[in-house]
Amino acid sequence: MRIGIVGAGRIGGNAARLFAKAGHEVLVSFSRDPAKLEALAAEIGGSAGTPREAAQFGDVVLFSVSWTLIDEVLAQAGPLDGKIVIDTTNQYGHDGWEDLGDRTAAQVNAARMSGARYTKAFNTLTSGFQASAAGRTGPDRVVMFLCGDDDEAKGVVAGLIDDAGFTPVDMGGTADAAPMEAPRRPGAVYGEEYHEQEARAFVESLRSA
Repeated sequence: MRIGIVGAGRIGGNAARLFAKAGHEVLVSFSRDPAKLEALAAEIGGSAGTPREAAQFGDVVLFSVSWTLIDEVLAQAGPLDGKIVIDTTNQYGHDGWEDLGDRTAAQVNAARMSGARYTKAFNTLTSGFQASAAGRTGPDRVVMFLCGDDDEAKGVVAGLIDDAGFTPVDMGGTADAAPMEAPRRPGAVYGEEYHEQEARAFVESLRSA
């Protein structure tokens, strides 16, 4: 599968490595340091380009930039109509965690990416932990939560999560995303290591509440 990475920093760069290792074609874009971007592309056997090139290249586009830059980078990326998007962002603004009222960050970003087949994943665990934990087997295999309102898109992303070395667990729709969103707090999965049995029990408890 062809995957465009928009935002090749810690989370996006690590995901690029994991996807490339699994045999996917990867194009990385949007870094403060063009030399590092080119080095990452060379390391993983992929290519480097602009956000627009990444959006056009990918069957799936992973979007991993600072919350405060989202609108600017979306303008650079151009239309995402029909693209499966994996959003890894968390709502950390200039003054700390943003209060989005009764909307989840996933709902806010899905609306920003009108026309995209939006999903959210790869946002609950640090890049360092994702790099070290990827590929564990058996009961130690780490869960990666995802959400979205397009079941087919979530099926594709669940496959990519598995390819990256994690167990996918579906949190539900974008309206159900709050437990997987920042900040770290009681009753949320953000910042916590989960394994399949406990993760599925947690999600089931939310659905039956």
